[in-house]
Amino acid sequence: MASSILVKFSLTLLLFLILSSLSYSRQNFSITKQRLSQSLTISHNSKSQADRLIRSFNLFPNDPFNIIASDPGFILGSIVETEYSFLGDDRPSVKELGHHAGYYSLPHSKAARMFYFFFESRNSKDDPFVLFLFGGPGCSTEIAVFYENGPFKITNNLTLEWNEHGWDQAFNMLFVDQPTGTGFSYTTDEADIRHDETGVSNDLYDFLQEFFKEHPQFVKNDFYIAGESYSGHYIPALASRVNEGNKKKEGIPINLKGFAIGNGLTDPAIQYAAYGDFALDRGLITIEQRDSMNELLPDCEQAIKSCDSDGGDSCSAAYISCINVFNKMLSFLGDINVYDMRKQCNGPILCNNDLSNLEKFLNKGRVKDSLGVMRNLEFVLCNKTVYSAMIQDWMKNLVVGIPTLLEEGIRMLVYAGEEDLICNWLGNFRWVQAMEWSGQKDFNSAPTVKFSVDGKEAGLLTSHEPLSFLKVHEAGHLVPMDQPKVAFEMMRSWVAGKLA
Repeated sequence: MASSILVKFSLTLLLFLILSSLSYSRQNFSITKQRLSQSLTISHNSKSQADRLIRSFNLFPNDPFNIIASDPGFILGSIVETEYSFLGDDRPSVKELGHHAGYYSLPHSKAARMFYFFFESRNSKDDPFVLFLFGGPGCSTEIAVFYENGPFKITNNLTLEWNEHGWDQAFNMLFVDQPTGTGFSYTTDEADIRHDETGVSNDLYDFLQEFFKEHPQFVKNDFYIAGESYSGHYIPALASRVNEGNKKKEGIPINLKGFAIGNGLTDPAIQYAAYGDFALDRGLITIEQRDSMNELLPDCEQAIKSCDSDGGDSCSAAYISCINVFNKMLSFLGDINVYDMRKQCNGPILCNNDLSNLEKFLNKGRVKDSLGVMRNLEFVLCNKTVYSAMIQDWMKNLVVGIPTLLEEGIRMLVYAGEEDLICNWLGNFRWVQAMEWSGQKDFNSAPTVKFSVDGKEAGLLTSHEPLSFLKVHEAGHLVPMDQPKVAFEMMRSWVAGKLA
């Protein structure tokens, strides 16, 4: 297959070069050839990375993107919401549960609808409010709803049971499928696909404004943003957008108190540079192999600098340059599970992360009916189109806005499962240490202490005033999945100001 693709690519490129030579000078011809080659390489690499991510969850989506022919009921900036229960007639009523699902029609779009789940706290409506975002980019937040910190867990026979460590026991929880095209979110126009954090954060801010109009009783609640993986980009961008909106009095003030990033990608230059040291420290590679990886770092770091200053195509080039570092490491590691090093990948498909039951469950007609989702809309757990669309955003440094938030008293928790490789704890800890703010020196000299749950050490914590970093034991990329009780106690303690 690979050789066939290479032959087709070579013939296409050869034909292009012959035709170009008829009308362009040698200099222009060289530039055009270089740009074409780079564009094709970027497209191939981004799709390969997306395929690897999607296969690792044992998923085989039929459709690359949720786009429908028409949406006659679309009204810009409106919410359509329904209450539902998955638990049957002999369980608590819809009103008692306070479970909602809805669509928000994005005002800055041609016809995009953003899908969300909202679960009122099982304890009290006055509990803090948490917006939880998943990563990918392009993977549905329903992974979190049904496998991590939502009210339910999905069973092998496609039924649901209560999650005893669901975060809705202490928080009002909001889960959103974004950017456009993720999960049950959809559009009628491919122009609505987002490519950067400006588009992503503006959509989420618009949604929050309308959501709190629909649910004004929650406006007064303390508000937190949390998430994992590529949300290391989404969360700082949204936190800054909310803070900016509050300052400018753009709409309903959102009572932002803090944000939490789990195994995120936030400062790529530092995190990609940490791969070699992390793999060496874990005994996965040799010193010689680490040095071989590090030979690629100068190009990666320079490309990221160009991305930060120039944007656009330079960011696509930075993606390719830095992915080479990661792929070099993978060439030494073989079939390791990059999301949890304790596990092996059984070939390129499973990686022991079988989430296919979720696609089966959410694509049931009766489930879609209860959620207000069109029967002909396919639920796609991880979306290749969304992933590829964000390539120019990938190598952006999202740390830049965080110091302002910290200085203004908005708290940040960065947590990382120690068994994750792809967004490992070392890279995350290094960017936290390198971040310049008034408390940097004090944070870096702060002691590391044990974080315990039920009398057992569950992680190692470093804190200073609004900033906390927690390395979580015996957890991979998805901490609430691997250590549900620890993740719940971590979040509850942090929000209460009792983590340190």
